[in-house]
Amino acid sequence: MDLERIRAYLLTLPHVVDTVQWSGSLVFWVGDKAIGGKMFAMSRVDQGGSPERDDKSRVISYSAGRERYYELLEREGIFPAPYAARIFWVAVRSWDVFRKAEWEHELSAGHALTLAKLPPKVRAVLEMPAGQQKRLIAERRKLLAAKNAKGR
Repeated sequence: MDLERIRAYLLTLPHVVDTVQWSGSLVFWVGDKAIGGKMFAMSRVDQGGSPERDDKSRVISYSAGRERYYELLEREGIFPAPYAARIFWVAVRSWDVFRKAEWEHELSAGHALTLAKLPPKVRAVLEMPAGQQKRLIAERRKLLAAKNAKGR
């Protein structure tokens, strides 16, 4: 498995969008960030560096949920995700920690957990017809951009 295959799989899940943020992190969201979507997985776009050398090296971090979190930490190559362990995210050192089907299962579960936690207003937007949803997201992005420009 690699980032391109993971990305292709994640983008097949309902309401998933991705963004590049924080100096090269590929962030996967359930619902667009502009409407209050929540992130459920994150990977560095630049996969350079040595996982053996750096304790914090990881290929991906994702929402594991309270039930799976401690079980996953017992597995070689998985550790608490920096900055997100308190919300039961794990980080994975290399793509060979799981087989393809396991990756899909783990990331689908993280997606489902996050989708279930979305506020009713966000879920209502996700249930809108695609055209209406796109217009609303575009309007919200304009408002956010204007707010950010004003705040600088």
